[in-house]
Amino acid sequence: MRTYLDFEKPIADLESRLEETKRLAQTSNVNVSEAVHVLEQSIDKLRQEIFQNLTRWQRVQLSRHPDRPYTLDYISLMCDQFIELHGDRTVRDDPAMVGGFCELGGQTVMVIGQQKGRNTKQRQQRNFGMANPEGYRKALRLMKLAEKFNKPIITLIDTPGAFPGLEAEERGQGEAIARNLKEMFMLTVPVICIIIGEGASGGALGIAIGDRVLMLENTWYSVISPESCSSILWRSWNFKEQAAEALKLTARDMQAAQLVDGIVDEPLGGAHNDHSEMASHLKTVILDTLAELNALDPQTRIEQRIEKFCSMGVVVE
Repeated sequence: MRTYLDFEKPIADLESRLEETKRLAQTSNVNVSEAVHVLEQSIDKLRQEIFQNLTRWQRVQLSRHPDRPYTLDYISLMCDQFIELHGDRTVRDDPAMVGGFCELGGQTVMVIGQQKGRNTKQRQQRNFGMANPEGYRKALRLMKLAEKFNKPIITLIDTPGAFPGLEAEERGQGEAIARNLKEMFMLTVPVICIIIGEGASGGALGIAIGDRVLMLENTWYSVISPESCSSILWRSWNFKEQAAEALKLTARDMQAAQLVDGIVDEPLGGAHNDHSEMASHLKTVILDTLAELNALDPQTRIEQRIEKFCSMGVVVE
């Protein structure tokens, strides 16, 4: 059963009528081809109108859509011969952070990303995509392994934040993320970071230092979520729409502020509307970007990576 967001309800009504019309054709001898054609055109037109005028809060909702493809979905659709690697060699394996070697377009790459769950049991197992310190240490271990074998690194970011529990703080959550930031600047292999859903605060940044940082069209990237911002400023979550507007957290906002390097278009209706098309397009973008980065020598990549992040937030009058 497909899930519709509030602003998608007009589309849901038309699609329901379309299904009823098709069922009528199956149970009777009535020719409904013209009616089906008119309804399909109406649905496409309505979808274009709605998705061309999305608010920032609506894009936040799309980034969290329960049918949206997650990290393992992209790996399954884009990669061949994926070998998942586990554990940080210190505490345990963190199911919220997944990664391993795979073949992408004929070359071996290391893919790392946060993984949410589809149902209640999976969400509990994956901790809703909120990694513990061992998740970030596992990610760094895999990055160093990729560097050892001179393989590019692809990170897929989709998290509401690093896990804020007491046990995570006791095991050094802040230190683990900070170490990742430092080490990722100095990686000698190409690093491409892609926000595929939510990009919240240090939890996202812990695997988001790369030569190219890209965002899917209907994603967000910010130091805080709209709900948390609303609860701090207005002592209520009821102002989350205003908070989203003030935070300017969408892909277009981030590109305008020169905080990300590019936007990856999604299929009409969002990535959840067509997983295969989204994965195919993302794979093409990754391969094109890798070709560009592979042409640079390691020291040049490192220098450009450092310069890119050091120039963020600098105002020249």
